[in-house]
Amino acid sequence: MHIIPAIDLIDGKCVRLTQGDYAQKTVYNEDPLAVAQAFAAAGLKKLHVVDLDGARGGGIVNHRVLEKIATGTALEIDWGGGIKSDEDLRIAFESGAHQVTGGTIAVKQPEVFLSWLERYGPEKIILGTDVRGDKIAVSGWEEASDRELFEFLANYVAHGVRYTICTDVSKDGLLQGTARALYGRIRREQPEVKLIASGGVTDTDDLDALAALDCYGVIVGKAIYEGRISLETLLTYQE
Repeated sequence: MHIIPAIDLIDGKCVRLTQGDYAQKTVYNEDPLAVAQAFAAAGLKKLHVVDLDGARGGGIVNHRVLEKIATGTALEIDWGGGIKSDEDLRIAFESGAHQVTGGTIAVKQPEVFLSWLERYGPEKIILGTDVRGDKIAVSGWEEASDRELFEFLANYVAHGVRYTICTDVSKDGLLQGTARALYGRIRREQPEVKLIASGGVTDTDDLDALAALDCYGVIVGKAIYEGRISLETLLTYQE
């Protein structure tokens, strides 16, 4: 299972939110590059970075931070948040993203998302399936859509999507466990998709459960910053 630490960005700083609530923000480090370098020094290979300013705004915002991390480490970076146009996507890749996650765009402008999938290929474009209840959440989780998760995912898998990051917003940042039943259903219904679980990882029990489901990867954020899981422990799970 791929272990993917998370860095969320607001105003260029490393933060974490609780259940996607921008009013419940904790700043963990003002230097995201230093955080990324610590992950790389520990032996981790991948990194999930979310531009929270971009996610609820009109486009990519923190791409200079992406550029610094990409040039300052060898981490393979998945970038999400603020990818609203062809230009945003170009900036993300040119700034050093290895993969880019599109969620809101896949809901609001599916033809654009599909054009990206065709142009860049399914190894470069990840489908973001952030869910609140059984509906896809968009715009930095501040807006609910009318798209039901499993129908939404199945449609895009049929169009060639190979990767999805699924976050249960109700679990995110609470350190109360992951949405195991949700991920189990995704694995049963869409076994060919590479599922990256996100939100709520608290301890090794969560990691064991996700590994047992044969998840492709797991994103770990607050549990690292709050000292619940050490980087050394995470490495024992890394593929």
